[in-house]
Amino acid sequence: MAPLRINPSILAADFVNMQHELERISTADLVHVDVMDNHFVPNLTFGPQMVGRIQDVSPIPLDVHLMIDDPDRWAPGYAELGAFSVTFHAEAAADPVALARDLRARGARAGIAVKPGTGVEPYLDLLAEFDQVLVMTVEPGFGGQSFMPETMPKLRALREAVEARGLDVWLQVDGGITEETIVTAAAAGADTFVAGSSVFRGEPADRIAALRDAAAAHAH
Repeated sequence: MAPLRINPSILAADFVNMQHELERISTADLVHVDVMDNHFVPNLTFGPQMVGRIQDVSPIPLDVHLMIDDPDRWAPGYAELGAFSVTFHAEAAADPVALARDLRARGARAGIAVKPGTGVEPYLDLLAEFDQVLVMTVEPGFGGQSFMPETMPKLRALREAVEARGLDVWLQVDGGITEETIVTAAAAGADTFVAGSSVFRGEPADRIAALRDAAAAHAH
């Protein structure tokens, strides 16, 4: 079985006490950092300066998710900040393959994300160009939304394609992930799980462990 990763989203954290919040999730695999520009999605969060500070103090690597317009221009800067992984949206990128290659050249893993209404078929033959595919299980922009099970066929198609080609591509889900919904996503083929409020609502180490156990019991 492939390793499973739990990546808490700091969208659900206390922004005023960010360093403390990062320390509370030190048992997670990566920290998911949502960058929103109020254009691609109707919300505004952090920019490069804040992400750079998070990079400076985080005990675990950064999994940056860019919900922004023109990632071809802006995404490479996040790789240069030292982010372990940089994910951009298929719907926003002019040339996803060229951008992924640029991110890799700058030392980051390259991820591509798709909204709930975006199909994955155009990317199945390009999977070797990416290190991660993020299937959004809510409409991007705000935390606390309900998981959309109708996105699971995309995960199954991606898992089948990754295994048929013998690739090491992480399949990530983001949105509404709880101990219940993580089971559905793991069974469909996800191996990397973004969880926000379901981690920060309680004792994060306990919540991370519970999510990990639930996913492992039903992993593909």
